[in-house]
This record gives sequence, C-alpha cells and structure tokens, in this order.
Amino acid sequence: MQVFNCEACGHLIYFESLQCVHCGAAQAFLPDQLRVGILPSSQASRASGKGAGMSRYRACAHRHDISLCNFAIEASDPHALCVSCRQTEWLPDTGNPANQLRWAKIEVAKRRLYYTLAKLGLEGPNTVTPAHLRFSLLADIPGSAPIMTGHASGMITLNVVEADDDERAKRRLALHEPYRTLIGHLRHESGHFYWDQLIAHSAWLEPFRALFGYEGNDYSQALKRHYDKDPFDTRWRQNFISAYATSHAWEDWAETWAHYLHMVDLMETASSYSTYITVPGIPNMGPQSICNPLGAEPVDFELMQSQWVPLTLLHNSLNRSLGHEDAYPFAISATAWNKLRFVHDLILDNRQRSAAASADR
Repeated sequence: MQVFNCEACGHLIYFESLQCVHCGAAQAFLPDQLRVGILPSSQASRASGKGAGMSRYRACAHRHDISLCNFAIEASDPHALCVSCRQTEWLPDTGNPANQLRWAKIEVAKRRLYYTLAKLGLEGPNTVTPAHLRFSLLADIPGSAPIMTGHASGMITLNVVEADDDERAKRRLALHEPYRTLIGHLRHESGHFYWDQLIAHSAWLEPFRALFGYEGNDYSQALKRHYDKDPFDTRWRQNFISAYATSHAWEDWAETWAHYLHMVDLMETASSYSTYITVPGIPNMGPQSICNPLGAEPVDFELMQSQWVPLTLLHNSLNRSLGHEDAYPFAISATAWNKLRFVHDLILDNRQRSAAASADR
C-alpha cells in the first residue's frame, strides 16, 4: 500500500489513518479519487484553510465504532456506509466482543482489497464489470455445520475465526500451507468472483483452459483427491503457484490471481518509498527503481518479473534480521510465471476497456 501525506501539513500518513499525528487534521480516504484527504470539520483543516474542497464528503457511519473505517462518502450519496462497508451484507453476532474484533480486522483487509481492485480498474465508478463483490462474515454456531470460507454467485463467505492469529496459524500448519492471511483469503476468493466476471463468458475462456485446465471437472471430487494426497509431495512446484492450486482449474486460477494482487500491492509499497533494488555480485542487476504496477500508466510484465525476485529477497532478508521467518515463502516456476502473465494481460485488457467506456460517457 502506498503512503500518503497530510494535505494540511505535509506529514506522512497512511491508508488507514483517521488523524494526522502531527497537526491533528481528520483524514479520510476518498474512494472516487483513490487518495487520502482531510475532512473539513477538523480544527487543523479549518486553520490551514485546506479542507474546503472536501465539503462534498462526509464520514462513513462506521468511522466511530470498532471498525474505525476512514472511508469517506460523497454528501449526495444516500447511504450511511461507505462503498467498502456496505459490501458486507451479513455479520456474526456482534454481541460477542470477540466477533466485534474479528469483524473490525476483516474490514481493514476488505478496504485494502477494495483499494487494490479500484487501482486495477476492477472496482469503483469506472469499472465495466456489471457486478460488485459482496461479503458474508459468519461465525460457527455450536451444533451446526462449520462455516466454510468460499465464493458462490458473487458472495464471498468468510469464517470470522480466520481473523484470530492463533486459529489461522493452527489451520496453516494443519494444512501444510506456507502462507495464510486475511488479505490472502479475500484476494483468493475475489479471484473466483472475477473469473465469473472476466473469463467465463468471454474470449479469454479458451486461453484460460490452455493454461489452467478445464474448469468443468467435478469440483468436489477434485478437492477430495487433493486432500487425500501426500502433503509433503512437492512436485506441484514445477507448474503451480501453490499445492492447493493443483486441486482444480478454478483453484489454480484463484491462487494465481491472489498472488498477482500480492505482487502489485508489495511493489506499489516499495515504489512509494522510492526503493531502489540490486543484488550484490549479480551482473546487470541494478540499482533499479521499483516500478509501480498500480500507477496511472500500465507497467510491462517483464519489468515486474525482473524486479520481483530481488525485491522478495530483500523482504525476506529484512524479516530474518528481526528473527522472523520468510515473509515470502515461494519460488515461482516458469509455468506459474506464464499464469501470472495471463492475469496481468487480462487485467490490462479490462483497464483499457474501462478507460474506453469512460471516454465514451
């Protein structure tokens, strides 16, 4: 996620900032402009005279509860909730304090997902996709079947216990996964949604099948075969981004999609800090300024690919310096890179169509 600057005093602020710690100006993210601005109601904004342009915005109704949502709403919008909060259609029993905390954590991840998708032209007012993500955040009920995280007909269901670090770590170890995060879950499930929107009934379907396989194979049987496999068999690394991607063409797609969103978000973060990267001792390897795949101009995939590996090496080395495990525990094969390129090309095509549709309005 890129960093921002307070428009009242210029101090560094972040995507989730509610207030500038330097001057006290109230901050709000503007989904229609994809930037953080200052709310005119704050004393600091009135003193600086720089909040006037924000008069057409108001705060999301969840700004002052445990969700701490900092998204703004246009004053003419009849909704009390912002575009991200109103995507959540079902909540668990919030009378349970643990569920309140889980809901708040998930909403943070949802807002980050919204930002990335909007930057890619997949959310927001300029998208050409006919539908938008919806979320059902549910908790297990004693005596009932457990809530399964997944996607169906545009609705992403997430078991809110995934917001608990200890529970998520337990499930990651039980499933022999190298990586399991809230944002990873949401990115993965959004991939299923955008498969329906961008591929299922388009000219991209046959190229998809050539790379990922036939999506019509029995899904439940495919998952059963996957979970019956030896979890320590690593032959999947030759052609897939993860072991779970081997289960079915849809899961291969969703895992690859999520990985692409990991890439563009991390690279935008590095770019916003003006990061230059090199690998000591490797000829012709920098220093290079990390590109921003979420910028206004499209970025060549080969450039992203060439910068990704040294950037993740740096990221892992920094983590090890603090005594942590590798933040990026993946090694991408040539086949997996081709699948990531497919995602890149698909999104670029959609961005171009969105831009053309906006120009025609």
